[in-house]
This record gives sequence, C-alpha cells and structure tokens, in this order.
Amino acid sequence: MIIKLAMIVVFFAITVVVGILSSRAAKGVDGFVLGGRSVGPWLTAFSFGTSYFSAVIFIGYAGRFGWNFGLASTWIGLGNAFIGSLMAWVILGRRTRVMTQHLGSRTMPDFFGLRFESKALRLVAAIIVFVFLIPYTASLFNGLSWLFSASFSGVPYWGWVLIMAVLTGVYVIVGGYMGSAVNNFIQGIIMLVGIIAVVGAMLGANGGLTEAIAKLSADSVQTAAGTTFNGAYTSFLGPQPLQLLGVVVLTSLGTWGLPQMVGKFYAIKDEGAIQKGTIISTIFAVIVAGGCYFLGGFGRLYADSISLNEAGNPTSFDTIIPAMLGAIEEGLGNGGAWLIGLVLILVLAASMSTLSSLAMTSASTITLDLIVPLSKKQKSDKSNLLVMRILLAVSIVIAAAIAILVVGNAELAKKLYISDLMGISWGALAGCFLAPFLYGLFWKKVTKAAVWVSFATGLGITLTQFVLNAVLKITFENPVLKYFCGSSINAGMLAMLVGLVIVPVVSLLTRKTRPEHVDGMFVCYEKEVTVSVMSSLEEEK
Repeated sequence: MIIKLAMIVVFFAITVVVGILSSRAAKGVDGFVLGGRSVGPWLTAFSFGTSYFSAVIFIGYAGRFGWNFGLASTWIGLGNAFIGSLMAWVILGRRTRVMTQHLGSRTMPDFFGLRFESKALRLVAAIIVFVFLIPYTASLFNGLSWLFSASFSGVPYWGWVLIMAVLTGVYVIVGGYMGSAVNNFIQGIIMLVGIIAVVGAMLGANGGLTEAIAKLSADSVQTAAGTTFNGAYTSFLGPQPLQLLGVVVLTSLGTWGLPQMVGKFYAIKDEGAIQKGTIISTIFAVIVAGGCYFLGGFGRLYADSISLNEAGNPTSFDTIIPAMLGAIEEGLGNGGAWLIGLVLILVLAASMSTLSSLAMTSASTITLDLIVPLSKKQKSDKSNLLVMRILLAVSIVIAAAIAILVVGNAELAKKLYISDLMGISWGALAGCFLAPFLYGLFWKKVTKAAVWVSFATGLGITLTQFVLNAVLKITFENPVLKYFCGSSINAGMLAMLVGLVIVPVVSLLTRKTRPEHVDGMFVCYEKEVTVSVMSSLEEEK
C-alpha cells in the first residue's frame, strides 16, 4: 500500500508542477485553447494518443472484448493504430490545420458555423458536443472505480475521484492546452512502459507466449449451426467476427469525428510536425492499444479469479482486467506492488489526459460557440479566458458528481458497462460530425442541408437504439435488427456509415444551400509559391 501511494503522490506532484510552469503559454484565448498553434510533433502525437486511450480502453473494452473475441481482439488495437491514428493523421491532419487556421476556427462547432455559414449549425453542434461528452466521462470514471476498488479496498472511491478531479483541474485551468499537452507527453511515456510491463508479467506468469496461447486454445464454443469451434479464442478472427468488425469500425473510424481528437490537429505547429507526429502517434497506438487488447485476450485464463454467472460469463465485464491484475500481483509477491503501482499510474495518467481533453473541449465549446455568439455585448479576450477557466472547473465538477452519484453506485455500475457508455457517446458524436467534417475539408459542394441531415441521422440512430435496448428492452429475432439494435457499438458504426453515404447524396440534391463564399475558403489549399531553379550549362544545352 505504501509503495503504491508513494508512486501516485509523485505522479500527482509532477502533473501540478507542469501545469504551473506551462501557465505562460495560456495568456490569451488562442494560447489557452490551441497553444498558439505552435505545438510540436511529440507533444501533439502523445496528446492525441493519451486522449484516445484511457481507462475506458484498458478496463472496459480490453476486458469485455478480450473475453468475447480472445486474441482476435488485438485487431481492435491494430485498427485503432492504423485507421484511428495513421489514416486520421494522413487524411485529416494537414487539411484540418490549414483550413481551420484560414477560417479562424478554434473548435469543431466553430468550423461548422464558418465553413457552412450558419450560426444555427454552430449552436446545435455545440449542444451535441456538451451533452454527449457526459456519458464518455461517466465511462472513464467507471473504469477507475473498478481498478481502485480492487487495489485500495479501504479507501472510498469518491475520495479518488475528488483527488483526480482537483489535480486535473489545477493543471488544465492554470496551464491550458500546453499544460495538458506536456502532461500528456509524460503520461504517455508512463502508459508505454506500463503496458509493456504488465503484458510481460502476464505472459511470464503463464509460462511464456507459447504456453499462454496453448492454455487459451483449450476453450471451445458452439456456433449457431451447432458445430464445436475448437481453439475459437486463439483463431484469426475469433468466434464473433461480425461483432468484432463493429468494434473496430466504431473505435477506429470514430476518432475522425470526435471534437476532442480532431482538435489536436488545430494546434500542431507546421508541415514537418504533422509528418513526424503521424509516425509517432501510430507507433504509440500500436504499443498501447495493441498491448491492451492483447492483454485482454488472455482474460479467460483468469476465470477462477472472476465472478461468473450461470452461463459462465463474468457478472460484470469491467471486473476482468482488475481480477487479472490482482492475480498477477499475488503471483509476483513483493515485486507485484511495484507493477500494480505502475499500472495504477498508467490508468490514472490515461484517464486524467482524457478528462483534461474532454473538459477543455466542453469549456471551449460552451464559451466560444454558445456564450460568445449569444452575448449582446462583445467581451474582451481576457473576459472570455476567465469564462472559459470557470467553465473548465464547472465541467470537471459535473464529471466528478456523475462519477460519485451515478457510477459510484455499485448496483448501477454493474449495469452501466463502460463499453456501452462509450458506444453511446462515440456513436452520437461521430455519427453526427464525421461525414460533414470529412467532406467539408475536401469537397466544395457539401451543403448546409446535408449537414443538418447528418446531425439528425446520427442522433436518431443512436437515441433510437438506446431507447429500444436500454429503456424499453425490446429484443429482435431478425438478425440485422438484432445486430444493430442490440448494441450501442454497432448502432454507432451504422450512424457513421449512413452519414458517409447520406451527406454526398443530400448535397447533390440540395445544391441551392451551398455556402456562397466556399471558393474563397478553399483558396488556402491552392497557395502558389515561386522558387528559383539553378540549372547547369549542360542541361540548358
């Protein structure tokens, strides 16, 4: 206990000091929200990665889908690395940075308002961001609750929530984006070391990689046709390939439409930083996301340490990773305290970085996209900065209250699976924003009507699934309806894919609503540069 607490105290002290030292870069709104658009590749890449992967991934997704899919769940981590990170940087990075600077946009709702010349779009997008970041925050604290309850049985959960909320608030409110980015870099290093260490310890406890896979291959499942699937959890695509596809698409393609993720591209310094950041971010994701899901794939080896129901499944999927860690710690003896202390800091680091990103996104969106446009009197940059800092504190207080009053309720937490909460949040946000944002960066003919339709379908699909499944608890026999209505993750995937189809179709049918000044907006991609060329006499001849 002393070792774990000492490691956590040192970690907290470092985060606060970094926040205070970064306060010089947070004097104005641009500096506070975007770091003056001068953030280097390492800070941006690690900030992107640490905002992407939190307790939600490590505890919720890795545990649940590792149990369901076995080693095939590693495909989720690889999808996150190559679709959610590599392709996102290659396709969105440069164009997002250039277009948002040209328009003077500082948030995603601001981009919609300026790109499509619509204040209404900006306001509605801001409300969607604020509302649907709440379940994501709840899922983050839910992950922390399971791990800390398992590691510190004598310390109340609400105490850890308050400590984390206060310390995160200090370094974000004081240091702004730069304070968050520097802390994210430190937190990212901890995540890299931690995931490598815990995967190595797990394999060592099971006799090495080959022996661990051999043990896992002993489990078999019955297919729908009644065939026995031997070695299902060590197979290439696992026992449920279609369900696996839904998770890969939502958690990978979804980042393209999340305001807290895309916002990292607004702040990056220059062309060279984007190229370097692409490589760094991808390697980070391969190790962290791939490692998390690979670890979760061996969850069935620890079935004796997990509370199971009559069907042989965990009473809560969110207990799988904490149970694995507890068994590993016990097997390592005294050395286990150091490893679990590192893992606790890993999850804290991942969660604090995500919390800071969510809080910054909410506060900047409310200030710049709701309060400022609706205010009759124009406020100074200093006043807007003060309002933003106050709203940051309010956002973190709300997050902590949700964690303590809702997620801290043991019975309710068992029903609110982390993966479901995150599915609702990502499904709504990416379902609404991904298609219009992506097409808006590349295609002049996207119309305001198409953006409105994307917002409506994204919200409609997500909320319909939630009402049918969680509220009315309706079950469907039809396999297609069962697939999409039975899972918030699959519904989120559907919302994104529908948006990608419907935005170009509606745009072609409603060309009258195309913004008037769209040609001027795309000039930023066509800047001409004159260079002098030296040629030899031989070449001229």
